[in-house]
Amino acid sequence: MPKNSAKQSASTLRPRLRITCGEDIALGPGKAELLQYLKETGSIAEAARRIGMSYMRAWTLLKTMERCFKQPLVKAGRGGRQGGGATLTETGLKALALYQQMDEESLRAIQPAWQEMRRLLRS
Repeated sequence: MPKNSAKQSASTLRPRLRITCGEDIALGPGKAELLQYLKETGSIAEAARRIGMSYMRAWTLLKTMERCFKQPLVKAGRGGRQGGGATLTETGLKALALYQQMDEESLRAIQPAWQEMRRLLRS
């Protein structure tokens, strides 16, 4: 890669908080994004489309999350002509809000070290 490439022009920090449950990832950036879009759209299919994943992949991620939490995160209606729709349950809303809070707090907590690290990196 050439020295003056755009990829080397700006250093960024992209921490990825993951909550595991045994071997499964209960909640991580992609699953949180899926839940956020589901909350906004009321549709698993539309949430998946916005992320650029298949409906089946989104469904698989939701089923993995369901295995990890004590209560369901999503209430999905049966599809069909009228469309099924989906909503986050109270547990789903709380899990998403807590994940987003932890993500924001972790990013703030590492800012001092990140500022020092940036001074060590090429610009």
